[in-house]
Amino acid sequence: MPIATVNPASGETLKTFDALGADAIEHRLAAAADRFRLYRLTGFGERARLLRRAADLLERDAPDIARTMTTEMGKPLAQARAEALKCVKAMRWYAERAEALLADEHPAEGDVVDSGAAHVRVHYRPLGVVLAVMPWNFPLWQVVRFAAPALMAGNVGLLKHASNVPQTALYLEELFHRAGYPEGCFQTLLVGSDAIEAILRDNRVAAATLTGSEPAGRSVASIAGDEIKKTVLELGGSDPYVVMSSADVERAARTAVTARVQNNGQSCIAAKRFIVHEDIYDAFAERFTAGVRALTVGDPLDESTDVGPLSTERGRADLEELVDDALNRGATALCGGARPEGYERGWFFTPTVLAGVTDTMRVHTEETFGPVATLYRVSGVEEAIAFANGTPFGLSSNVWTRDEGEMRRFVQDMEAGGVFFNGMTASHPALPFGGVKRSGYGRELAGHGIKEFCNATTVWLGAEPDAATS
Repeated sequence: MPIATVNPASGETLKTFDALGADAIEHRLAAAADRFRLYRLTGFGERARLLRRAADLLERDAPDIARTMTTEMGKPLAQARAEALKCVKAMRWYAERAEALLADEHPAEGDVVDSGAAHVRVHYRPLGVVLAVMPWNFPLWQVVRFAAPALMAGNVGLLKHASNVPQTALYLEELFHRAGYPEGCFQTLLVGSDAIEAILRDNRVAAATLTGSEPAGRSVASIAGDEIKKTVLELGGSDPYVVMSSADVERAARTAVTARVQNNGQSCIAAKRFIVHEDIYDAFAERFTAGVRALTVGDPLDESTDVGPLSTERGRADLEELVDDALNRGATALCGGARPEGYERGWFFTPTVLAGVTDTMRVHTEETFGPVATLYRVSGVEEAIAFANGTPFGLSSNVWTRDEGEMRRFVQDMEAGGVFFNGMTASHPALPFGGVKRSGYGRELAGHGIKEFCNATTVWLGAEPDAATS
């Protein structure tokens, strides 16, 4: 795939970039390794000062970088601005809290009394150079939620971003440079996916984090495993949105529209499978379909647009194949189901609700990365949980119920990294984020995320011999 900005609303190639050669990659690897030896010794106060400065600059730049993101990958402009400001929030959150999150831990004296130590503590040290392989769908947020905690922990970063968001990738390197980070702390590598293996195998790279597809995660994990290097993977999702009979149907349906089509439906944690109790199925389906049908599809730079184009032509083709397969096998499109009329240019797809989906259809188990929802009817909590867990993925989940007993069941049995009751899944700096099964492993954000790329070092000080018994 060429490294280029291609406007998904028009299909026009706006700018192309040459991939870095071997000498340039070597220069950046050497700079990262050299910088880590010094940067790891800086105090939390200095790291926080730099990150706060980066946050201030990003806040000022938000309108401009939002337009860049929208032009590169098609998200509606208002959502792009919100993404930039969410990154600002995360930077400030870690700048304020990292020192406390990584403070030495002291086991209770009674727990180590028989260890032979006068003093025991756990000290957190950075691992080193961390390679981040990041996707295009949240081109700022995905990077910052890695970079902010990693830099505050004393690591340095190398970013291999998706090839269709090169200007956003270069902006991130420039942002940290303008904030005053020393050379080598955070660098963007404009390279193709074929360069990742050699970079990850380099002895100067200590660990890797990847957000992306299951095949990409499998490849990075296997290489890192061969090199015995730490990885954190956030992969695909087919998140369930369960609506039980006690739910506020109006609120659940209204929220469901946003939960499905946020970021043009191209979000790992977007709700994708809508599992509804039979007692309220018709009422929910009617309200949900009406809300999806009312969405405005159009130019993502237009403030009135709700849903823009898919990010790539291939992405739209993949989505069309899933929808066509379902329709050909008996599913019904309650709305949408095809490209919108009047859009001969760009990679647009009409927001779609599919009913009558069965396990013979690809859409039943494969991730729909675009504005397509599937509706299911269930008879009770047991069937709802079975449907929710009936996928290879387990990123997050949404459940609408007022029944406390049902809540306990979903918390106990849902195979997912999160269970969000009576609202839609969202990532937040204070909440650990990640999945199970084929959605990956490890956690980002919160205290869990900052410790992923740290060495938890046991510090043990032996007791002096008792003079009376020596």
